[in-house]
Amino acid sequence: MNDPATIRRLYGRAQGHKLRKGQAALVDDLLPKVAVPEGAIDAVRLFGDERPLRLEIGFGAGEHLAAQAAARPDTGFIGCEPFLNGVVGALGHIRDGSLGNVRLYMGDALEVAERLPDGSLDAVYLLHPDPWPKARHAKRRMMNHGPLDLIAAKLKPGAQFRLGTDDPTYCRWSMMIMAQRSDFTWLAERPGDFLERPADWPETRYERKAREQGHEVWYMTFRRS
Repeated sequence: MNDPATIRRLYGRAQGHKLRKGQAALVDDLLPKVAVPEGAIDAVRLFGDERPLRLEIGFGAGEHLAAQAAARPDTGFIGCEPFLNGVVGALGHIRDGSLGNVRLYMGDALEVAERLPDGSLDAVYLLHPDPWPKARHAKRRMMNHGPLDLIAAKLKPGAQFRLGTDDPTYCRWSMMIMAQRSDFTWLAERPGDFLERPADWPETRYERKAREQGHEVWYMTFRRS
């Protein structure tokens, strides 16, 4: 297995606009209560009981993460996002929805995945990742064999890996990478399966903006073989 640590690094700013007073209070008061702890983690340590676990890599402002958590209150959700403003958005959803089944990590999602037991995840979501469109930056894409090796190890057999993108280059790249793997099966049987958003795939702000700009969006669901 490729070592994910040798092929990944977080790029970009950790914070955008300055936080307002209420947002800063969320970070100070709520984030410590829902933050992923250091060290080895599992459902019991995160939520106090044995329950299914799902991981979202780069949750943006947290709309999808919160909607999934609200729809599955008996499942534990781990959301990872390197940017503070996105974490603040997710904290607002957690507060407003009284979501006790979400834990957040501000940083590298793969670092969190490494601390989970193998075969412990029911689903992994990767929605609209940074496409790094230039060819020389392709190694920075999350859709590479190193990260996918780790994701595959943490998913249960039969579990789902979902990818959403509105970038044509990233879409083609992802299809090429996944076609090289025997540990994932693409579940699409007809064009509508990846051109139409599934009913249990909540729309994100980023996706809506992409459509308003005239971009096509692709929805890919893979099963861990």
